[in-house]
Amino acid sequence: MSKMKLGVIVGLSENIAESFKLVSDVGVPTCQLCCWNPPILTPQLAARVVEASKKLDVEVSCFWAGHTGRAVWNFLEGPTTIGLVPKATRAQRVEELKKGADFAKLIGAPSIATHVGFLPENPTDAEYPPVVAAIRELAMYCKELKLDFLFETGQETPVTLLRVIEDIGTGNLGINLDPANLILYGKANPVDALDVFGKYVKGLHAKDGTYPVNGRELGHETPLGEGKVDFPKLFAGLKAYGFKGPVTIEREISGDKQREDVIKACKTLEPLL
Repeated sequence: MSKMKLGVIVGLSENIAESFKLVSDVGVPTCQLCCWNPPILTPQLAARVVEASKKLDVEVSCFWAGHTGRAVWNFLEGPTTIGLVPKATRAQRVEELKKGADFAKLIGAPSIATHVGFLPENPTDAEYPPVVAAIRELAMYCKELKLDFLFETGQETPVTLLRVIEDIGTGNLGINLDPANLILYGKANPVDALDVFGKYVKGLHAKDGTYPVNGRELGHETPLGEGKVDFPKLFAGLKAYGFKGPVTIEREISGDKQREDVIKACKTLEPLL
């Protein structure tokens, strides 16, 4: 079995050197590029990304596409501000994510990933069909570009996510599994979640965290190995489903401590690859 490749997720800005700094500092062979500013996603910036990735010999494994507008990462305002679920911003965000797909195609990434939001758990909810329709429109757009569309885990239970993938049924859907997010949102144990949607996992965020301790705020992200994710069991489960990577380290802080934690995460993960 071929060894999985390590990577790191980095924020994309018009300062390409700064965007790729962590990648070059850590020396991993892949990265995910994340952008929450759709207006900067021009062909000119795409050309500079391609140039930088060739220079560093780094593969962009996925383009993580964000959207404009408020996104509040808690249980009170999150359902009305994150992703494609909020009705007021849905149409605009679909178009922004299509722009993200265009950018992914230009830089040679095989997929885009995003948080679609707090998907309705009740399939008879009146908002369920229009949300599914919006995601299907975006998934079909990606399919025409020969891209996969990946759901970043977090706001939805594994069963809800599985149902949505089945109901959309475009054949190019997958999951960018963030095991820490399943814990931070109190939605599932990520190892057990593989029993539900393991065959759809096409990307992995190596991130750790703890469960919520109240009904309003998410749990806390931690350095890898200091939270509740059982990485040895998770990797064993992923391998059983044929997952071959990449493994993208995510540490949601900045500066020297981020670099230090990413390097430690590389050492922790290396034996599991």
